[in-house]
Amino acid sequence: MIICPNCQHQEISGALFCSDCGAQLVDESETNTKAFTTERIHDVPVVRQVVSQAEEAANWLTIQILENGQLLPLPDRTEITLGRIVQDQPFMPDIDFSPYNAYENGVSRLHAVLKRDQRKITIMDLGSSNGTYLNGKKIKANIASPLRNGDLVSLGKLKLQILFKI
Repeated sequence: MIICPNCQHQEISGALFCSDCGAQLVDESETNTKAFTTERIHDVPVVRQVVSQAEEAANWLTIQILENGQLLPLPDRTEITLGRIVQDQPFMPDIDFSPYNAYENGVSRLHAVLKRDQRKITIMDLGSSNGTYLNGKKIKANIASPLRNGDLVSLGKLKLQILFKI
């Protein structure tokens, strides 16, 4: 467990941001985790200035890929499928994790779906081969599981942090 230095909220190991206050977390117990440098933190506001106010309002959901820290702002839709694209596949996911070693990490072609219903966000495994994990626990296929801001989701071995505003 990680204790938020800002609000003392407990988070699971590996979380990058506090789900209560949004503060950046550093887990001292993880020996293979490198702390962010100040330069990295200061890059974020510069990037955010490039995004227009209309685009920012449309991005209700952001996925952070834990392996490299990359943020993927997602479009303003009530349903977003996650997976990997394969050539000549008739059905394609809305978000393609192929550039992030999806195949090697066991991400299925149509792995999971994120849904927004008024003030509630859920994730549902679509019968993937390697499963979907929410905060380290495998979720059952075809059953929606509620998400909280900052939850950790694994599509197979691909680890993500879900960040949203509703």
